[in-house]
Amino acid sequence: MTVVNEQVLSSENDPAFPPRSQDQTLVLDSKVLAGVTPSVGLFSYETFKRLIDIVGSLVGIIILSPLMLIMAFLIKLDSKGPILADIPKRVGKDGKLFKMYKFRSMIVGAHELLHKDPQFKELLEKYQHNSYKLDRDEDPRITRAGKFIRKTSIDELPQFFNVLKGEMSLVGPRAYNPFELEEQQEKYPSTKRFVKIILSAKPGLTGLWQVSGRSEINFDKRVELDAKYVQRRSILYDLWLILNTIPAVLLGKGAV
Repeated sequence: MTVVNEQVLSSENDPAFPPRSQDQTLVLDSKVLAGVTPSVGLFSYETFKRLIDIVGSLVGIIILSPLMLIMAFLIKLDSKGPILADIPKRVGKDGKLFKMYKFRSMIVGAHELLHKDPQFKELLEKYQHNSYKLDRDEDPRITRAGKFIRKTSIDELPQFFNVLKGEMSLVGPRAYNPFELEEQQEKYPSTKRFVKIILSAKPGLTGLWQVSGRSEINFDKRVELDAKYVQRRSILYDLWLILNTIPAVLLGKGAV
């Protein structure tokens, strides 16, 4: 294992990556992260995709702003704490970490409680064994409002701002936790080649994983789906996935 910088998780000797700054570090497999760069031949696709992201995120923010304001009020009314969740940074394109915005659906300090509080030891083991997910009915950290916004995916609406900032895309691979990528690749060694492909693209607000079962599928199947999406890259396919996300969300398919 190799210690790499928080800003850019890449091979230090690979000239395709920018130099690292001297700040926090985390551990990931450098073999997976080496050579993760988009093809120059995809420039026109990337430009068109970014244009759709900007227009789509602006439209989404404008149309859904009343709903987001209502949910912000309900979250504050339901439990103490901030409106947005204080979650670990996610791994973005080229391994760069970013702060992903989500409405808070859990009690304050939920992540630390799960990993450090002895009374949550069995729940943590189940969480790790179940590809880093728990059913909302068995997770005591989820608030009353949180159960509703997670089932309807309303908690993910603030990610339109991540899309507008260029950290995410409307359609793309799932935004993975750094520790999830590290630990799950040890559990499923064959997924390292898929992770390398995934990190060449921006994570998405939705994607093939969303319309194919969302949280119902395990890590090894999720990264395989994500890698297939990245390799296919088609604007028409992106539009198809966006349209198919709507029924998946309305039916609460695989939501936790």
